[in-house]
Amino acid sequence: MNSIGKLFRVHIFGESHGSIVGINIDGCPAGLPLCIDDFIEDIERRKPGAKGTTTRSESDTPIIQTGVFNNHTTGAPITIVFTNNNTHSADYEKQRQTPRPGHADFVAYKKFEGYEDYRGGGHFSGRLTVCLVAAGVVAKKLLQRMNSTSAIKITSSILSVGGEADIEKGIQKAIDKKDSVGGIVECVVDGLLIGLGEPFFDSVESKISHAIFSIPAVRGIEFGTGFPAAAMFGSDHNDAIINNNGTTQTNHSGGVVGGITNGNQFVFRVAIKPTSSTPQQQESLNIATNTLESFTVNGRHDLCIALRVPVVIEAVTAIVLTDLFMVQQSIKINVK
Repeated sequence: MNSIGKLFRVHIFGESHGSIVGINIDGCPAGLPLCIDDFIEDIERRKPGAKGTTTRSESDTPIIQTGVFNNHTTGAPITIVFTNNNTHSADYEKQRQTPRPGHADFVAYKKFEGYEDYRGGGHFSGRLTVCLVAAGVVAKKLLQRMNSTSAIKITSSILSVGGEADIEKGIQKAIDKKDSVGGIVECVVDGLLIGLGEPFFDSVESKISHAIFSIPAVRGIEFGTGFPAAAMFGSDHNDAIINNNGTTQTNHSGGVVGGITNGNQFVFRVAIKPTSSTPQQQESLNIATNTLESFTVNGRHDLCIALRVPVVIEAVTAIVLTDLFMVQQSIKINVK
């Protein structure tokens, strides 16, 4: 339920306003250099502070509890936690009876029969993405040691916000309307070898999609040309192979054929919905009175969560690719 991966296995835990959130990583080999400084760059990229992001500020200093000794992994499970210190839980007590439309409040209340931690979205909160980023740091370091032929580079960038290619303009739309907006984030992976992934259920697209949809606010994903491919002729969409390394003339497939990487640039895009917690007045069910009522969401929220998502997408991509590399190497070893 809260785990992903076969050999590189990640387990996430914690709540937005609980004492901690954290990640447990099983399957990391011994001897990988790892210290607090390794996490700083990616964690800083995820932090709020930019225009349109939440005013909630946490130090997000990773506390490595297990699996690392003398700045190297030991081969035992790695446990990393982050403390929650800047919480305003009273904001959520006031809106407890009126679940936010578009958020997990109502389904969590029904599924867990009122025992869920509703403060700040609890276990459903984007706060837990800091844990994914931490696991991604470990995965990125491992990837560089697994691929001997070339360096693997994972890069995510925002293509649009609120339907605008001009990010600032998209954010200003949300500010002017006192509402929230979504965005499109593209992820590009360079340096992948041919052969990662399996047909059908463990295809690269299947594994990546599974992980990407664990990120709160994700609404869609497309690989290569994506949905526009439906309007193309096959002769136009086909990527002509031009050498024995598998290099193709075009890359409509996004670097994946038959669920398996083909050695070309791996490309996909992710749709991020507008933040559910918007300053706009909305209408929803009051679960205490069983009547519809108008309300506004209090608290500190991102007007555009897409601004902080690129590094999270890079992290889950690295987690999946690391696991696929381990599976690939394990299969080869067993065959021999």
